[in-house]
Amino acid sequence: MTKLNIKGIKIYAFHGHFEEEKKLGGHFIVNLEIGFNSDKVLSTDKLEDTIDYVQVIDIVKEQMKKTKNMIESAADKILDELFKIELIQSVNIELEKISPPVDANFDKISIELFRTKQ
Repeated sequence: MTKLNIKGIKIYAFHGHFEEEKKLGGHFIVNLEIGFNSDKVLSTDKLEDTIDYVQVIDIVKEQMKKTKNMIESAADKILDELFKIELIQSVNIELEKISPPVDANFDKISIELFRTKQ
């Protein structure tokens, strides 16, 4: 299996439990590790035989536009859409919430979800 890594997709979105997060928005970073079989593309050298990372990034951007209360839900919806791409066999997604409204000193909060094709 081949792994495609797309790291540091920066998005401004409106996810959060608090109303102010939904109104003001915040910064998020999405990191993806996508497992797929690359046998065909290694012999054809054609885009249609591999994962189109532009398509993947567009899916992430589109799903992040849909406001969710929890970042877990946002990440889950991204996974749902990514698995519509036939070649994808597994995805690990990390969704980072930068500077959430918490009275503490830390860099970020993130969740990770991992899914394989059934």
